[in-house]
Amino acid sequence: MPFFAGEIFVSEVYKKPVLDPTGEEIGKLRDIIVGMGEPFPAVTAIVVTGEHTYVLPWDGINLFNRRVISVTTVAKNLNPSSIASTDILICRDLLDKQIVDINGAKLVRVNDLELSDVKGRLCLVAADIGLRGLLRRLGLEKRGEKLFALFHRNLQHKLIAWHYVQTIEPKLNRLTLTVSRQKVASLHPADLAQIISEVSQKERTAIFGSLDVDTAAEALHELEPQVQADIIDDMSKERASDILERMPPDEAADVLGDLPEKKAQELINLMEKEEAEDVQELLEHEEDSAGGLMTTEYLAFPPDMTVEEAVRELRLEAPNVETIYYLYILDGQEHVLGVISLKNLILASPQTRLEEIMTTPVKTLPLDAERKDVAELISKYNLLAAPVVDENLAMRGIVTVDDVVDFLLPPASRKKRRKL
Repeated sequence: MPFFAGEIFVSEVYKKPVLDPTGEEIGKLRDIIVGMGEPFPAVTAIVVTGEHTYVLPWDGINLFNRRVISVTTVAKNLNPSSIASTDILICRDLLDKQIVDINGAKLVRVNDLELSDVKGRLCLVAADIGLRGLLRRLGLEKRGEKLFALFHRNLQHKLIAWHYVQTIEPKLNRLTLTVSRQKVASLHPADLAQIISEVSQKERTAIFGSLDVDTAAEALHELEPQVQADIIDDMSKERASDILERMPPDEAADVLGDLPEKKAQELINLMEKEEAEDVQELLEHEEDSAGGLMTTEYLAFPPDMTVEEAVRELRLEAPNVETIYYLYILDGQEHVLGVISLKNLILASPQTRLEEIMTTPVKTLPLDAERKDVAELISKYNLLAAPVVDENLAMRGIVTVDDVVDFLLPPASRKKRRKL
């Protein structure tokens, strides 16, 4: 087993002479190959270049530390070898590349890499993203410490443990631990979208491809229209339609409205019938109208239902609805009879009928109401959502306060939907 001690930074061994058992120099260390390891990627070989290039397996290494790197085979008995296309070389593939810092929810640059003992194997355990790592690469770490000391400050270590790293280069996917993928999925969709927006198209596709369908659906709507289109173009139609089905209808309509009409219709046709109909309906309305702003997801109950029955039904339906601010009380023709806030529902006696606690009359918006009128109504009556009705006064959806915030943003920050 190779002897190595403590932590080793890649910059400390890069280009260090590699010796055979007689002390003869074989060449310089040019790279380190890593493969799958639990819980960290383990070193499997080193790449040495001199008169020839040698890929030397890890079990053929005798010593590996900052001072000495030696192998067990005499130089004259070594055969030149080449790097396989599937090999992952940490200097070539990770140094100076961008990765996702999951805790910081941002893209960072890898300035150095830390190797350490994990269960008797030398493994890649952390990425150094700080100034210290960069100075170490340049051979200026000690000078940097002295300079900082003049100002009574410490040159900080800024390491990200591999648990909290998500690679964005597609080739490196197998180095990503399950735990890190789960943590990426836990990032706020806006943070995830910001990260995706800052990388190349190939890297966007890799990150998006590693997300589960629900996380992908949440992140997709946060992206700019052109980025959305590029990502959808790079994924299969089946996965794209699955993601769109998981999105609230109004958000799915926003995405589809920015795609070429043929592509959008193709994806709608692959969606489940109910979801497809909701999205198609929204696309038929002008974007800046109440019909274009609304979502078709809301909770509606008959007036003779009891509070106990409504709460039971609410628990069943809530997972399928994006936001729940109010319960709407409708008659058989879907006319709005009243509205109940969640607070009033919870405070009411279980056997009380909904019609006894609903608020009337209800302020509604016509489908063709302009966005200014929508904002004025929600602001004037301090509403979290307002129902939208058709020409027969049947309820068709709701416009929520966050929809109003979205269209009140400056034009450069607002997405535009094209009508199909």
